[in-house]
Amino acid sequence: MKTLIIIILFSLNLFSQDLRQIKNEAFGLGEKLEYDIGYKFLKAGTGYFEVSKDPVLVNDRKSYNVNFVVKSLASLEWIYKVRDAYNTKLDIDGIFPWEYSQRIREGNYSRDIYTKFDQINNKAITKKGTYDTPEYVHDIVSAFYYLRTLDLKNMKKGDIIPLKNFYKDSTYNLDVKILGRETIEVEAGKFRTVIVEPLVKEGGLFKNEGRIIIWLSDDDRKIPVKVGTQILIGFVGAELTKYKGVRGKIDAKIN
Repeated sequence: MKTLIIIILFSLNLFSQDLRQIKNEAFGLGEKLEYDIGYKFLKAGTGYFEVSKDPVLVNDRKSYNVNFVVKSLASLEWIYKVRDAYNTKLDIDGIFPWEYSQRIREGNYSRDIYTKFDQINNKAITKKGTYDTPEYVHDIVSAFYYLRTLDLKNMKKGDIIPLKNFYKDSTYNLDVKILGRETIEVEAGKFRTVIVEPLVKEGGLFKNEGRIIIWLSDDDRKIPVKVGTQILIGFVGAELTKYKGVRGKIDAKIN
């Protein structure tokens, strides 16, 4: 009954309090970032982050429709097949999630999750129940996009950015640690980057929750140029191959 009441309040849009506003120069509608995913020297798959060209309306508020998709190459699926898809409805003004879904297909493993966030009453609503959450709690994808809006220019190695991540039925700390800076070259070009590590406790992007290291362009866009993560078959890297629809000039790109 409690869950039903909260859902009804959502549908009636009985929202009275002001919500936060976050300045965002990092990304916008129509941004698409494409990646090759490899294991050692073997290209194993492709992936992309994409913000839809048009906003979606959630609770009478304009939101980004954000998708993150990873799939293995058809030629390698006899070894290990991957079909992972994530979606978050991200409030444009406040950069917080209203809805989150996750569909994981890795080998014989599968996982499906859907969460609706009541950011007014600080609740997360799933098929299994309604749970209290901290203010402006994130899912794993929305946390990443929120991170991109932050000013990392003056942050030093060892600095920590504290975030909160809701997963299944609980809220977890999601600290992001600054590891340093490095110039790297990928198919999309050569970039100065700031290296970060989300210290994920639960609810990461893959079946096995190993370390995730992200190289972000060291500028206002903070585009993920490279991502490394631990999965079942070892350390897999994703490198930027193409991008379009970026919000502005990528000052960290050297060539």
